[in-house]
Amino acid sequence: MYCKRKRTKMKDKKILYVEDDLSLIEGLKYTLEKNGFQVDNARTVKEAYQFFRSGRYDLLLLDVTLPDGTGFDICKEVRKTSAVPIIYLTASDEEISIIRGLDMGGDDYITKPFKLGEVLSRINALLRRFAQFNKSDMILESNGIRIDMSERVCWKGETELPLTLVEYKLLCQRIDSEETGDWYSLFHRNNELAAILSAQAEHEKQTRNL
Repeated sequence: MYCKRKRTKMKDKKILYVEDDLSLIEGLKYTLEKNGFQVDNARTVKEAYQFFRSGRYDLLLLDVTLPDGTGFDICKEVRKTSAVPIIYLTASDEEISIIRGLDMGGDDYITKPFKLGEVLSRINALLRRFAQFNKSDMILESNGIRIDMSERVCWKGETELPLTLVEYKLLCQRIDSEETGDWYSLFHRNNELAAILSAQAEHEKQTRNL
């Protein structure tokens, strides 16, 4: 069946925002709270673990570079027990870094400097997708591509596509952008898809040659 897109209320959704830059914390936290989210801010990896273990969160926003570690460290630890959506906030746009973050279990990334409206849109889109992933027997279809989100399997016609985790997530994001009319995100992702998959192929080639 086709995915039905409905407006979802984000009121009472809780976000753990891990960031140590005070100039960024105030503006983003205010924007999120103004749009109905509850936000806790941790400024170190240690604080993030304490918040996460003592609370229930619907999404994590992780700065990659922190005083006592990285957002990758947090993602790796969280993925041992939780499938909560994770978005990285990073000043690095290097493809290898992006691939590493996604392969470790991250769901999206946003490069600094960012616009507050874009962050809000990305959060809302990811929460919608996550809610759909949690539904059993959910099939998403677009332009001849069919995705079984409960099994994380993709087909083109009757042929199963051997996608990596990174390719699967980017394909889901692209289809979501098409169906929600998020043309800025779609254009942005199309360019990123080509660059990231090219870098991933090169990375896998180098790994095999070691």
